[in-house]
Amino acid sequence: MEYKDYYATLGVPKTATAAEIKKAYRKLARELHPDTNKDPGAEKRFKEANEAHAVLSDAEKRKQYDELGSNWQAYQQAGYGSGGATDWAGFGGAPGGTRWSYRTTASAEDLSGFSDFFRQFFGGAATAGSGAGAGGGGFEYVDLSDLAGRARARPATIAHATAEVTLAEVARGAERMVNVNGRRLHVKIPAGVRDGSKVKLSGAVDGGDLVIDVRVRADPRFARDGADLRVDLPLTLAEAMLGAEVPVPTPTGSVKLRIRPNTQNGQEITVKGRGLPKRGSSAKGDLVVTTRVVLPRLDEAERTTIEPILGRIAQPDPRT
Repeated sequence: MEYKDYYATLGVPKTATAAEIKKAYRKLARELHPDTNKDPGAEKRFKEANEAHAVLSDAEKRKQYDELGSNWQAYQQAGYGSGGATDWAGFGGAPGGTRWSYRTTASAEDLSGFSDFFRQFFGGAATAGSGAGAGGGGFEYVDLSDLAGRARARPATIAHATAEVTLAEVARGAERMVNVNGRRLHVKIPAGVRDGSKVKLSGAVDGGDLVIDVRVRADPRFARDGADLRVDLPLTLAEAMLGAEVPVPTPTGSVKLRIRPNTQNGQEITVKGRGLPKRGSSAKGDLVVTTRVVLPRLDEAERTTIEPILGRIAQPDPRT
């Protein structure tokens, strides 16, 4: 019996949300419907899309299908899936075997449009010890990871979501609501993350892991170098020459910075501990301030007034 890759049939990844699966199915259904598509293979692909959607749109069936898919090769090697009725007792006899039970009420008519693969695993085929007949009733579903006496841990399902944060939230940490498989989950983004960081939450989605892909929104005021931040600070000529206290921006607000007299253009001033948190540490990076002296634009009268004053000030020749 051939294994059916329902994700490939719909053209979606295994991490696709319920909404993405629904959207992909609707697109295929419109393209392949026999009433509008006369291609000889369209009807077959249309039925395959219906079958894939019937499984992946049902949370319980999708869970069982994912467990089956990850162990399909072991299932075939154990001698099952060759067609006809399945001897499920061979699975339960494996040491350490784990069992689940559920019921199906699918009739033969309900299953007529589906493949042998679907009917065997989702249609209520007879199972040893289940007391059910083919075509409906209760049956026992066995964890395929315990085939041939080898109790192997199933790999955790990994779901992905994206969270965008500001630089201020990088400094403080953030909280977000993300949509995963049709569910809204509350997640915490730790302080100090970088653009492209991945935050893993173990067991957050049906026992599987959730990986948050973090995107940091650019802040035009700052250049980031690890946990350090760089910022330009405009100064008036008077502030640079005479000294002053001026506000300097940080991601979480402004701080007062004392500018000493005779501060030069392009001079760097380091403010310790005013950068971003360092991951895995209580320490913080620095804020590196670069002064940018903005010269005034003088009219004729102002230039006439200030020229004698500047002429009396001893200034070094910047060209020497």
